[in-house]
Amino acid sequence: MPKQKDLKRIVRSRMQKTGESYTAARLHLVKKQDVDFAQIAGMSDAAVKKATSHSWAEWVKLLDDAGAMSKPHREIVHQVSSVGTPSWWSQMVTVGYERIRGLREKGQRRGGGYEAHKSKTFAVPVKKLFAAFAKQAKNYEVRSTTPNKRMTLAWEDDTAVEILFQPKGEKKSVAVVTHQKLPDKAAAEKMKSWWGERLDALSAQLQ
Repeated sequence: MPKQKDLKRIVRSRMQKTGESYTAARLHLVKKQDVDFAQIAGMSDAAVKKATSHSWAEWVKLLDDAGAMSKPHREIVHQVSSVGTPSWWSQMVTVGYERIRGLREKGQRRGGGYEAHKSKTFAVPVKKLFAAFAKQAKNYEVRSTTPNKRMTLAWEDDTAVEILFQPKGEKKSVAVVTHQKLPDKAAAEKMKSWWGERLDALSAQLQ
């Protein structure tokens, strides 16, 4: 199965031969080759199927048939949600599909900007986890919150942070941090590392 960098090389080679756009060339090749959708999406096939009842191959076919390639992000999210997918997973599936179809790279938004993603499972109930983040968030401008589900913050450099919370049973929960509006890939990698350190520190504190 071709890796992401190998697929890019093959796509660019086809572009030179056919004059197609990157997206069109990639779509043609992904349909014909045995591509590892999970690797490109950044999430295992087992995880997405357990949460949504569909594998990546099934999601790709379903969304292709619905014309998602030509739709904006929000409309794809709505399409994914319309088949009964939980809201948190609607975003995850949409982002994965957009990566698979070459509409964005890892860490990149549809509009071309970059963002850093970091998640961690904590050995505490989601209510306690949300409260811990809310306490830390007092140092920043909180734009909106949905208790135990979602929080958005205005960062000091005019970037923004979205945090999604998901329970994993009664004693565990997950926080998914997305640091948005970053200027480039290097900034995204830097903030991903920074958030990894902050989440590890919070985990140790909660334990």
